[in-house]
Amino acid sequence: MSNKKHILKRIIGFGLIIDFIILDQISKWVVLEYIFHPKIGGESLGFFEWITSPFRLPLVSTEILPFFNLTMVWNQGISFGLFQNGNPWPLIIMALTISVVFAIWLVKSEKWIEAIPLSMVIGGALGNVIDRLHFRAVADFLDFHIKDWHYPAFNLADSFITVGIVILVVNSLFFDRKKTKVQ
Repeated sequence: MSNKKHILKRIIGFGLIIDFIILDQISKWVVLEYIFHPKIGGESLGFFEWITSPFRLPLVSTEILPFFNLTMVWNQGISFGLFQNGNPWPLIIMALTISVVFAIWLVKSEKWIEAIPLSMVIGGALGNVIDRLHFRAVADFLDFHIKDWHYPAFNLADSFITVGIVILVVNSLFFDRKKTKVQ
């Protein structure tokens, strides 16, 4: 790969990380402040007021479709509510460490099929780190369900992480065949 293309891939990859973080934070702000906050009788905050306010909304839910609700859940642990110990720092450090490792991989990446999902994972992880620093928990609100069974609530950052990891795994298992010489 030419040096110019490699530099362009890095710039776009790191630009996408910022885009994914912004999309995640704006989605949380819109849902929390313009859907949930009015339901509890509060006044919605502007984006920059919201970023500086540590106020955590109580449990509130609104049905969107028969199988989908917006439900406010504060996740102090990791996926599916595991490791709910109340101290965000171990999870922040873990997410930052993984982000650094993936950023190094992104810098070395020569393929878009790696660069874009790596950006998704890093952007999602950093979006959730921002929540942990801001609220000491991650704001989850996408609630899919079938009757009384609910899939654990999640957010856009979680979606970025999941889709990015799935693309990386599928690519490495089925499409990233290294050509080896038969001796």
